[in-house]
Amino acid sequence: MYTLDHPWLLLLLPAPLIVWWLLPPYREQTPAVRIPFFDDITRAAGLGATEGSVVPRANLLQKIIAPVCWLLVLLALARPQFVEPPIEKTEPQRDLMLALDLSQSMDTRDFRDPQGNLQARVEAVKKVVADFIDKRPNDRLGLIAFGDAPYPLVPFTMDHGTMRMMLADTLPGMAGPRTALGDAIGLSIKLFEKSEAPDKVLIALTDGNDTASKMTPDKAAGIAKQNHILIHTVGIGDPNATGEDKLDPATLEKIATTTGGRYFFGGDEKALADIYALLDQITPANQKTLSWQPRIELFHYPLGAAILLVLAYHLLMWALSAYAGSKQDEGAEA
Repeated sequence: MYTLDHPWLLLLLPAPLIVWWLLPPYREQTPAVRIPFFDDITRAAGLGATEGSVVPRANLLQKIIAPVCWLLVLLALARPQFVEPPIEKTEPQRDLMLALDLSQSMDTRDFRDPQGNLQARVEAVKKVVADFIDKRPNDRLGLIAFGDAPYPLVPFTMDHGTMRMMLADTLPGMAGPRTALGDAIGLSIKLFEKSEAPDKVLIALTDGNDTASKMTPDKAAGIAKQNHILIHTVGIGDPNATGEDKLDPATLEKIATTTGGRYFFGGDEKALADIYALLDQITPANQKTLSWQPRIELFHYPLGAAILLVLAYHLLMWALSAYAGSKQDEGAEA
């Protein structure tokens, strides 16, 4: 729609009439007859200089153009604008990092799908995490893979298609055979440093004991708490195993509790899916909608029209004056 940014300026429309009505005409003294011995004549005649009013005569065209130009100038000062339809932008209020254990033990075929068939742990994790990603369209997501060391696969992004593609290409052992959960938390903290989102959440999934970190998981969790990062931990390994493949639920629970998160254990694909469904509930979509209306300035149209009217008037007067002068010259010659 069209609108005026300063509509109150239109109240000045009758200002010229008020000035004409309240102020007296401009007066100045000027000799009526310009002759070298004017003073001698006035003294001989006993006359003196008198005051008169210089009232310029306005032609019909001036009387029309002057108020029109005044209206156009006031309209330009009132800043006419065209307001376009509202534009809305959804701004995510949460950054969510997924840290997945891709050590060699993730290739173990001890996970059962809903039909009861055995499958590799990594395949079950891919299905469930991909579904979780699809349910978070309004969050910025990131992906870390860790084994002997953590690696950032996807930085925080709203491009969830790329996120799913990178997740589908992950393989057990691609990050090394061991588990470095503490370092994965440390890398997440580093990636969260530039985040301006009010909510920062890390979901860490592992199937083994931490044996490769340079920073212990307990210390990493303490630093995450100082940086206001909430950590949920998910264990999918075998607590009865030994060595590298043994799950340490006590450490995972401590990590989550330290930061205010929760610890979950998934024994099969259905349990893992239920865990991520619960995580979807306790971290609901959080977003802010920004709305604004673009404005296009139109003041140059009435201002330009006023200038063109004044120029056209002066050109017309100049042309009429030149025409009248030529006619006088023709009459004098005749």
